[in-house]
Amino acid sequence: MKLGDNMQCNIGAKGKAARLKMGILGVVFAIVLAILVIAGVLSSNLWWYPVAAITFGGAFSIFEARAGWCVIRAMGFKTPI
Repeated sequence: MKLGDNMQCNIGAKGKAARLKMGILGVVFAIVLAILVIAGVLSSNLWWYPVAAITFGGAFSIFEARAGWCVIRAMGFKTPI
């Protein structure tokens, strides 16, 4: 058994599209935020934590869209899309 064998598709095309859009927007926002930190507009180095968190969240959302699997739905919660 390899990693990911137990991840069955649990979202439809609309859910995949919504997660992909959300993930891309998250990664783009993280890039913009990182540019602001590098440029010195946001002077504290603590801004790198939100950059990392938003990047991870966006990348995970893109992964969910590609896999057709939603972690929230896998835990038994209903999502509107």
